[in-house]
Amino acid sequence: MSGGLVVVLGATSAIGEATARLYAAEHAPLVLAGRNQARLAAVAADLEARGAESVDVRLADLAAPRSPAADLAAWVANRPVAAILLVYGVLGDQGRAETDIAYAGEVLATDFSSAAAWCLAAANLLEAQKGGALVVVGSVAGDRGRQSNYVYGAAKAGLGVLVQGIAHRLALRGSGARAALVKPGFVDTPMTDHLPKSGPLWASPTSVAKVIHAAAKGGPPVRYAPGWWRWAMLAIRLAPAPIFHRRPL
Repeated sequence: MSGGLVVVLGATSAIGEATARLYAAEHAPLVLAGRNQARLAAVAADLEARGAESVDVRLADLAAPRSPAADLAAWVANRPVAAILLVYGVLGDQGRAETDIAYAGEVLATDFSSAAAWCLAAANLLEAQKGGALVVVGSVAGDRGRQSNYVYGAAKAGLGVLVQGIAHRLALRGSGARAALVKPGFVDTPMTDHLPKSGPLWASPTSVAKVIHAAAKGGPPVRYAPGWWRWAMLAIRLAPAPIFHRRPL
């Protein structure tokens, strides 16, 4: 559905902001949701300067217990929706998660449980209006459990299956709405500031934003960002366990 609202869940994230800028350049009306009021205001002002038709700011901790269906209904206010983009999440500390079970639960709650609730609410809204796209940022970390980030990866794996199921549901019902999953690899954002960033594996938020923007327009229900990650992760998924378990990935 072109010409409708674009709702960005996690608009103050580097990827969320970069994606919103692409829509601002198209003069789209935007709804920005996030928990940092000062950052939301700064992002909104920037998007207005870049040409957004309108920018509505919604202060919300998206990972906290909420009623996503009620929130979306209030934020949208019966206006047609072109896209709902879910771009928030936390990487978490794998080492801490291995021994601090409560902390691991917080990571899983943010990256899967809360995100799943928003996805289901968004799918219902788009199906009811018979159009629009839900695009969710997953991760290549969900393709196979690896010792370096398997708690985060588990959450992204579950979220990926959920989004693919929503995509299947919407397609079978012929609602006109659709869902897509975008799987980035390493992205140079504040969330990854603690990691060494060098080499060709790292992508920019803008390059990932372009994949999200394209996924909202149409095409396959799963996209990798950049696309070559599809083949890299295929090799990792197919690696026999005796070989895989000797590699500190």
